[in-house]
Amino acid sequence: MDAVRVALLREVLAGTAWPAATRRFAGVLRSSVVPQGGGLLLVGTEEYEPWHLAAHLVDEAAWSGQPELTPTLVRHRVRPGGPAQLAVGLGRLEAARRGETLLVVAPARPDAGLLERVHDARRAGATVLALDGGDPEVHALAHEALTVAERADEVDIDTVQHLVSAAAGENSLPVARGRRSFRDRLSRLADQLTSPPPSRW
Repeated sequence: MDAVRVALLREVLAGTAWPAATRRFAGVLRSSVVPQGGGLLLVGTEEYEPWHLAAHLVDEAAWSGQPELTPTLVRHRVRPGGPAQLAVGLGRLEAARRGETLLVVAPARPDAGLLERVHDARRAGATVLALDGGDPEVHALAHEALTVAERADEVDIDTVQHLVSAAAGENSLPVARGRRSFRDRLSRLADQLTSPPPSRW
């Protein structure tokens, strides 16, 4: 999702808590990953693999000049002979250590095996963040969590992932300020184009 679409989405959600909540969560993600530089691990449940979020974070890392935001997608099922970026299995969580950040995306309750691996990663010193459906066990493991309840009047977890990934690349390091300023101007332009006309019209 490009900057214009994100700006439009934020405009649609302006009367809700989502823009601020996703920016806050993205700030926690950024502050966890960037200073430590230990790497970002991204894992979903057996039924839900956050490959779309992984792709967006790769883009944001490139745009913002913050390579630490590039995640390693950890998968429940790895096919032999697949590309390297799709060949990291759950065993990688067992190697997680202090300085690394583990982002768990779990719309529904994860299985016991994943919860145990996440618990072990936290005990080894990794920072655990979660985008989840409100499961109490996930919350107990996470240092920071953002709950996305699947209700008809709420956004879905895919929309929230778009907002989080876009916000993660904001407020970039000074070296990337030139590239981000163009993107910020583009976002502001989209905001102006979608705002209602002045009252005199």
